[in-house]
Amino acid sequence: MVDNFNEKADFIWSIADLLRGDYKQSEYQKVILPLTVLRRLDCVTARNKDDVLERHEQLQEQGIENVAPSLKKAADAEVYNTSEYTFEALCNDPENIADNLQYYINQYDEETKEIFEKFDFGYQIQRLDDADLLYKVVRQFTEIDLHPDEVANEEMGYIYEELIRKFNELSNETAGEHFTPREVIELMVNLIFQEDDEALSEQGAVRTVYDPACGTGGMLSVAEEYVRQLNNDARLHAFGQELNPESYAVCNSDMLIKGQEPDNIVYGNSFTQDGFPSKRFDYILSNPPFGVSWKKVKEEIEREHEEEGYAGRFGAGTPRTNDGAFLFLQHMISKMKPPEEGGSRIAIVFNGSPLFNGGPNSGESAIRRWILENDWLEAIVGLPENLFYNTPIRTYIWVLSNDKPEERKNKVQLIDAQDLYAEMDDSLGEKRHELAQEHVNEISRIFGDLEANGRSKVVPTEEFGYRRIVIDRPLRMSFRATEERIKSLDDERAFTNRDEETQDAVKDALRKLDAEKLWMDRDKFMSAVENCFEEHGINVRNSVHNAIERALGEKNDDAEIVTDSKGNPEHDTDLRDRERVPLGTDPRDYFEEEVAPHVENAWINESSKYHDDKDGQLGVVGYKINFDRYFYEYEPPRPLKEIDSEIRELEDEIIQLLSEVTE
Repeated sequence: MVDNFNEKADFIWSIADLLRGDYKQSEYQKVILPLTVLRRLDCVTARNKDDVLERHEQLQEQGIENVAPSLKKAADAEVYNTSEYTFEALCNDPENIADNLQYYINQYDEETKEIFEKFDFGYQIQRLDDADLLYKVVRQFTEIDLHPDEVANEEMGYIYEELIRKFNELSNETAGEHFTPREVIELMVNLIFQEDDEALSEQGAVRTVYDPACGTGGMLSVAEEYVRQLNNDARLHAFGQELNPESYAVCNSDMLIKGQEPDNIVYGNSFTQDGFPSKRFDYILSNPPFGVSWKKVKEEIEREHEEEGYAGRFGAGTPRTNDGAFLFLQHMISKMKPPEEGGSRIAIVFNGSPLFNGGPNSGESAIRRWILENDWLEAIVGLPENLFYNTPIRTYIWVLSNDKPEERKNKVQLIDAQDLYAEMDDSLGEKRHELAQEHVNEISRIFGDLEANGRSKVVPTEEFGYRRIVIDRPLRMSFRATEERIKSLDDERAFTNRDEETQDAVKDALRKLDAEKLWMDRDKFMSAVENCFEEHGINVRNSVHNAIERALGEKNDDAEIVTDSKGNPEHDTDLRDRERVPLGTDPRDYFEEEVAPHVENAWINESSKYHDDKDGQLGVVGYKINFDRYFYEYEPPRPLKEIDSEIRELEDEIIQLLSEVTE
């Protein structure tokens, strides 16, 4: 954990005070963020600038067009600049700083220039110059050295994230768009890497890691550091995609400085502009936004779901449009290498919704079913609340693999770490808790041990599944031909659709029935109605008969059961119930043992629509992961004697106080 990044972040943040009045607070990041990136690049390129300029002049004299490889070698970095300027040199000519700064940026390598195109910084240069602020802001940035030798990559990552967090607070950004604390990333990296430590320790090991919502690149950076510490000879190629242009630019600049391929970080929406459509990765990790709508891309995603099915990314189903978290996970699963090529491991951060949202017929349940029945889910870790910067909610790390070790097959490990945290001295937004190194190590150890204890439960995969059956109970109705009920026929459309003459004739006929009599049998009542209609020469459709039943009848538990034309009982919609039958249990056996003894005259509705679409069996299959249920500990109520004693003590205290007041 980097301890002193706040001091540097606060200094950079203080530069924003110069913008006050000329810029809205929500616009500060348009200036401060690109200049922070540019200052770091400036510090990197300044040290070997003379060598780069000399080599550039030689290449020009030789007429060589592809200068990038030679200049990167001269710069001893993936980034270089062929102008004579540095931040300090720019400040030596305040009158021309706008033109010189734009020229300076244009002399960077092509990859770096693309970064600043995403920032759209040219407009800000002119705006700052017009407000007589450009020199002042650049001068302030010269006061801080951001070279990697002075500010390590991990610390720089913290600085970027702290700045963006503050900018988001000023502009009221969506709570779901938040950064992942580095200790959470470290835990995620541990969980997907530790089972491969032996392979990663091999001489010349090469692996790939991918984050489809990479932000400023924090997860990719921590993954690289893990592999570097484990085996300095190993090589981890980082890939990512990011939708936000500023975050993309920050991430790409960071990757350039660290020597990663700039083409490995792609700009755009992972759902509709998949930057790596045919590539598969060894490790995939992400913290997608919580509860963020995907309505804008609904048409494209649903088209892929319907037209490509499982050949595409979203074959299992689509979640409700107000939360696209499960879309990210399906996208990540599509990037897994097949097991015969070594398979892949995934770690993703979710809120609680993906655990249980949606019934058996929902997209969420279908996605859970797909994951669990393919036996990809290894573990879920429940984290403490107040761990993230912009949201206090509890979060969960899901760990998946399509090449599980034998001891994990057909099992899911649940780890309860909600009380493993340290209180922070100073909160950062909503972040008041942090995982200390001991907590990260403890959770990683529990995961590796795969043992059931107070914090860890090892659950058979099938246990999360169930069949939902529909239980019906008979309809019982009584009938009375009172004036009030006859008038209520006016509320029945099937009755009012008839001509007025017919309506009056029906009402008059019904008034001939005994208004005081209570019919407890539907068939006998309707027989009396039919006889009455025959006497008065009335002939109406069945829909009118149904309207009469509704208007003149009411549910009555003491009445006879209403039956259909075949003598089968009709069901009472208000008494319909649904039962979840554990997978592996016959629904009919479950009904006879658990329902029939307690509910008289009930039956299972065996209509085809209540059979599962996939296996055709009775009961629609659903999957839910009731995480907290596995860690619930029953606390019996205190003995009545103890409670009574406390009440008497309180009464004595109240009497004593009243007597003191009286005196």
